[in-house]
Amino acid sequence: MGGGDVSSGLHLMVFFAFLLSSHGATAVTFTFRNNCPETVWPATLTSSGPAFPTTGFALAPGASASFGVGGTWSGRVWGRYRCTSGARFSCESGDCGSGQVACRGNGGAPPATLAEFTLGGGATDFYDISNVDGFNLPVGIAPAGGRCQRASCAADINSACPPELAVKAPGGATVGCKSACLAFNTDEHCCRGAYGTPDKCKPSRYSQFFKQKCPQAYSYAYDDRSSTFTCNGGVDYQVTFCPGSGGTRSQVLSVM
Repeated sequence: MGGGDVSSGLHLMVFFAFLLSSHGATAVTFTFRNNCPETVWPATLTSSGPAFPTTGFALAPGASASFGVGGTWSGRVWGRYRCTSGARFSCESGDCGSGQVACRGNGGAPPATLAEFTLGGGATDFYDISNVDGFNLPVGIAPAGGRCQRASCAADINSACPPELAVKAPGGATVGCKSACLAFNTDEHCCRGAYGTPDKCKPSRYSQFFKQKCPQAYSYAYDDRSSTFTCNGGVDYQVTFCPGSGGTRSQVLSVM
């Protein structure tokens, strides 16, 4: 092989190495399913890695939608509901403030139940469900194949939310349940200042309420031991809204 061929080969190797490091060696499929009795508008926010293919879309009751993303993606997913598409799209729960179905890089207004992921590109994935900023919809995470543990917050926390934490829609319905940090903004409840370490920030009666309802979900900032899950091998994931309910119909849309 001549010198020019060697140089071209090296350039190709560097190029493909760049692609693998930028987009992840293993593609991962996320399937979203809505088992709730009303339409949910899932939203995504990318923290690092390749951008998720969508930042927001509608999902009718019983419907599913699948999207492929690079295996090194890190970010969060949450559900919006009681949305209206008048002059400006908005939601009574989980709204991201973009005025559109797509959130375009905006996060959701708390309280919102978060499904959080850090994908390892074929190595170790980390995932969790977080109620650290509160709850708005039941959510479940199911790794494909059954090799790794599911994580779920299937309880309807809104129905039992303490009045001082409840977020009400204009009609009076509870559409979210704030965490104590979000509701009271104190160092003790937010694990900051003098309470900024695990030995100083202990569960409050409010975080214990969330933990009792959803034992697998984060209930406060240092609730790691029972709330962080891992999976090896670049598996796919299903995120289900209202995982304790059965869907009414199946309508699958794949965008890879």
